[in-house]
Amino acid sequence: MVDEVRIEQVLSIEEHKSELSELLIRVVEEGASIGFLPPLKLFEATRYWENVLSPEVILFIATTNNRVVGSVQLHLCTKQNGDHRAEIAKLMTHPEYRRHGIGRLLMNNTEERARQEGRSLLVLDTREGDPSNLLYASIGYIQAGRIPEYARSATGELHATIYYYKSFS
Repeated sequence: MVDEVRIEQVLSIEEHKSELSELLIRVVEEGASIGFLPPLKLFEATRYWENVLSPEVILFIATTNNRVVGSVQLHLCTKQNGDHRAEIAKLMTHPEYRRHGIGRLLMNNTEERARQEGRSLLVLDTREGDPSNLLYASIGYIQAGRIPEYARSATGELHATIYYYKSFS
């Protein structure tokens, strides 16, 4: 049973860098397709988090019992013709805390922030067949297309990615 989950925006990575690095390593070890391949070294995970924050990237974490158990990013488009859209990136839930609604809470919070930022269109992509496809469909994301052989897995196999969108207009 998971105690109360708290979602918060991270403005500085320092306080959470160690736990976020552990989270990234664990989800990559479990096979998540988020741009990294196992074995992911601690220094690589740490370097990633040290460089993730910028004015156009909003990072949220999920915590329970003072432990980081999930995260997601909202990437605001900065192009003049795209200031109405944003991308959801790197939704992660710690393997020990999956199936407790943490991903859904992170997504709901991120969508609300996108609305506050004046964004009416969200896009994201995920590997075909991953459980995240079910989550995105269940919260109203519409499949926009499929690209075969998009990402390589740890075994060297190439997998398709599915693009989704959600409009608030």
